[in-house]
Amino acid sequence: VDFDHGLNTAITKIRTALGDDADNPRFVETMPRRGYRFIGPVDSHSQPELVPVRSTRIQWAMIAALVSVAALATAGYFYFHRAPKLTDKDTIVLADFDNKTGDPVFDSTLRQGLAVQLQQSPFLSLVSDRHIQETLRLMGRPADAKLTPEITRELCQRAGSTAIIDGSIAQIGTRYSLVLKAATCSSGESLTSTEAQASDKSHVLDALGKAASEVRKKLGESLSTVQKYDTPLVQATTSSLEALQAYSLGVKTWSGDGGSAGAVPFLQRAIQLDPNFALAYGALGECYDELGEPSLASENVKKAYELREHASEPEKFYIESHYYENVTGDLEKDRQVCEVWAQTYPRGVGPLGALATIYARLGQYDKFLEQYQEALRRRKSAFLYAELAASYISVNRLEEAQATAKEAQTKNLDSPSLHIVLYMLAFLQNDAAGMDQQVAWAQGKPGVEQGLLAMEEERAAYSGRLKKAREFSRQAAASALGAEVRETAANFDAVAAMREGFLGNATEARQQAAGALRLSTGKGVQDGAALALAMAGDAARAQSLADDLAKRFPEDTIVQFSYLPTLHAQIALTRKDPSMAIKALQAATPYELGAAGNDGFAPLLFPVYVRGMAYLAAHQGREAAAEFQKILDHRHLVAFQVVGALAHLQIGRAYAMQGDTAKAKAAYQDFLTLWKDADPDIPVLIAAKAEYAKLQ
Repeated sequence: VDFDHGLNTAITKIRTALGDDADNPRFVETMPRRGYRFIGPVDSHSQPELVPVRSTRIQWAMIAALVSVAALATAGYFYFHRAPKLTDKDTIVLADFDNKTGDPVFDSTLRQGLAVQLQQSPFLSLVSDRHIQETLRLMGRPADAKLTPEITRELCQRAGSTAIIDGSIAQIGTRYSLVLKAATCSSGESLTSTEAQASDKSHVLDALGKAASEVRKKLGESLSTVQKYDTPLVQATTSSLEALQAYSLGVKTWSGDGGSAGAVPFLQRAIQLDPNFALAYGALGECYDELGEPSLASENVKKAYELREHASEPEKFYIESHYYENVTGDLEKDRQVCEVWAQTYPRGVGPLGALATIYARLGQYDKFLEQYQEALRRRKSAFLYAELAASYISVNRLEEAQATAKEAQTKNLDSPSLHIVLYMLAFLQNDAAGMDQQVAWAQGKPGVEQGLLAMEEERAAYSGRLKKAREFSRQAAASALGAEVRETAANFDAVAAMREGFLGNATEARQQAAGALRLSTGKGVQDGAALALAMAGDAARAQSLADDLAKRFPEDTIVQFSYLPTLHAQIALTRKDPSMAIKALQAATPYELGAAGNDGFAPLLFPVYVRGMAYLAAHQGREAAAEFQKILDHRHLVAFQVVGALAHLQIGRAYAMQGDTAKAKAAYQDFLTLWKDADPDIPVLIAAKAEYAKLQ
């Protein structure tokens, strides 16, 4: 017999019959963690006069004795049959609520609300929706399958978790009864259960919050952390059931096949229903960030930050981290927030991923790797496997990257990001067939195809096939505009503009830069366009854009210490002042290896390349060669960016400047071999062939 559930149901019916209220009881009082007691008055004068008072007293004494014996027996039973508690190594899977009310507003909504409440706990750890959907696919079930207790128990076992929590809601008159039950997924043994009552529909979320707090205590969490991290649900998320329903649908779509693009309409609907829904603004901002719309991301994250008092403790960390990442760009403050977040929630994966991103942007790739090693140790998922493989690439440990990707595929933990990693590995291993295989996989997949088209564009340009690169660029930009992500399209144009500038095509560089700026003034777009304009000789326009960036992003680490120093250096070169260019780039030195952007724009080692060009212009061949060698030594970071190919040519020029003809000829040969199939009319190629001929 399900003792707890049966008793809870019986008490609910008794209260209904007596017109009693669980929050303000007159007859039946809930004794936390003990049971119930009757508190109504007992009036002996109401007994029939034929019953002697002495007899009545004896009867009540007997009843009291029996009740005492029963209480002792019950206490003894529960003492010797206490349910095991969870430990800080266990994880939990949440099932869907059994909605017995017939009201669809509770579908998926209460599960999401319960997740918000339980995620406040530093002790408990929930299996993420992304991991749940990956596991459902491995079980041969749809990713959006209803999580019944039976399915959840099987899923729990496959995921290597310890327990499941399922809930139910029923309506009795105008009142609502909620029951939460926790059980082991291995045997189905009950761990605990609790119930809560709501006087009407508007108080259901309050009741859910109280039940969640009680479950946390019963599962073994300390009273101190329950009290410290227990923001009421209506404050942590929203008081609107309808808004919470839209949000829960958005989250489910986001982690499922719909992705970020599919989640956006649901999250927008949640905000329309509750304009103070901080978490919905934060999630919408992250979706826009993933879609390559950093300006929209910044706008929504800023709103979430303004409303962060309407959020739970972990959500405040999440919002504050994204605020410093997406709005101010202050990576030092972001790091401080994430470190406290990781200390407060030592079982979480979110703060590790946030810290990893910061370290990558700062060029601290060993720490980038450490975060994802720990994240995957805590939780196995397709996303984390892909990120760990990418982090191995960042430290040039390609065999381990390949092994990690293979392990993910062996476990059927596939993801689009894993295929991007496989494409990168194929490029670094000169495996053209491997790259083609990943492109073929991506064809026809919205949101995925676009990313690999951009990589194909860079790959073509890297080998000098500029016409092919332009074709891919147009396709990628058109695809982005078709998906209504204008800033992504602008980024494609900005990258194309810089490429034309590096290759000496001034007219094309100006045209692409103008096109990019018509679509967006995002910081990555504006920086790329300004750099292209400076290389094309328009120093005045480039300076104006640089000044605007400095004014708009005064706290942004990457803008101030990567974008602007590189821009100022290129402008100085355009103005024939190499010494000023070298001086301007001093500020970029600590950040020059970093993946610079959270906006779809990551000019890896651009400061190094421009510094090398400045040393060439200053006739300092030895110093120039050292800068271009730095690029060649970090091919795993530069990958197929065009500066990686041009570094072979520029180091050849640096060696020639030093009078080292043998090294110069070898470097020119490397470049010309790499560009053996290049378009013949590219200005930099024409110059390279002429210079090489003079070395013979």
